[in-house]
Amino acid sequence: MMKLLCGITLLLAIAVAYYIYIPLPRTISEPWKLMVLDATFRGVVMMGDVAHSLGVRHRVHVINSAIINFESLVPITNQEIHIEDLLFDGVHVRVYQPPRQEGKLRRAVMFIHGGGWALGAPKLGSYDSLCRQMAADLDAVVVTVDYRMAPDVHFPVQYNECVQAAKHFLRSEVLAKYSVNPERVAVCGDSAGGNLAAAVAQRIGTDNTTTVKFKLQVLVYPVLQALDFNTASYQQNQDVPILYRRLMARFWLEYLGADLDLVHSLMINNHTAQDQSLPSSTQSKLDWTTLLPKRVRKNYKPVFPVTGSPKILKDIPALLDARAAPLLAEDEVLRMVPPAYIMTGEHDVLRDDGMMYARRLELAGVSVINEHYEDGFHGCVSFAFWPCYFSVGITAVQNYIAWLDEHL
Repeated sequence: MMKLLCGITLLLAIAVAYYIYIPLPRTISEPWKLMVLDATFRGVVMMGDVAHSLGVRHRVHVINSAIINFESLVPITNQEIHIEDLLFDGVHVRVYQPPRQEGKLRRAVMFIHGGGWALGAPKLGSYDSLCRQMAADLDAVVVTVDYRMAPDVHFPVQYNECVQAAKHFLRSEVLAKYSVNPERVAVCGDSAGGNLAAAVAQRIGTDNTTTVKFKLQVLVYPVLQALDFNTASYQQNQDVPILYRRLMARFWLEYLGADLDLVHSLMINNHTAQDQSLPSSTQSKLDWTTLLPKRVRKNYKPVFPVTGSPKILKDIPALLDARAAPLLAEDEVLRMVPPAYIMTGEHDVLRDDGMMYARRLELAGVSVINEHYEDGFHGCVSFAFWPCYFSVGITAVQNYIAWLDEHL
């Protein structure tokens, strides 16, 4: 009996190890910790897919429920920060305020959370900890936007709600209410939130009705385009957790309200094949062979099929909409945005999105800092807090808050 029990235990241990282990680049931060984290996330995604296929619940709702339950366990930090849940022009936000100092104007940061426009709990866990830390370290008012998410709503709802919240907060009387200096307000976001932050910065920068503008923008591993799923970083990191190429394509289709069966077509660039006749001006905005240095391109080559599926761009016109894909913005729009801090990670499929945007901003005359982490992976900032404490995430949070502290 004891031998049988030992044998079963050994087989279970082997099965668990086999499930958890995935080959990772040797330079990635804390690989074994990342494997365990990824195995957990993959398990949740599989549960979501099973529930969806059985018609029990939408896969995204299952995943989000798991995230919310987990984030609820994260201990609250910086408890001296006062929080208030409000509506800004009908959009749910949370306002974080450090203790007031009489007669002193403060800085402010509008933060937009990531999660593929579909996932995330901005008022709980890691995002709550991050906003509290920004408020405390910067002595700043922080506003986090709790925009509605897919699959309940699709583009442009998420974008519109972030613009609405930004325009409301930037009103002189609202800034005065929170004792905010109107010349010291930044917009910040990570991943899909970085996408929305970049798009909001473009909109506010070109909006003649908004007198107060953002002074700075911080984009943390932002997703900025969906026309090329075979950039060098997509090819290099397509199987690196936690954001796999297939998952990113699914997030885009969910966001744009499109057919998820198109995932494979997007992954092989059928929507931008050589027979699609994309305008050269559009192609140049994401031509990573010219926008990225050789050390980043390595030996990867562009992947564009000779023939593709012209119906995709016709059915999903938002793929070409700069509000959804800020990398596609015209030069005259880019010239109106504030100085940028763009964080990228070497082991992230979105690395090249951020680097291409940094280069395009530079060419437009905008001051840019591209903070690149050779051991970075997607999501590491969110995993800088309990219980993960990834060292690269902790460093990244410290560095971008320090940059804000110096420049805002």
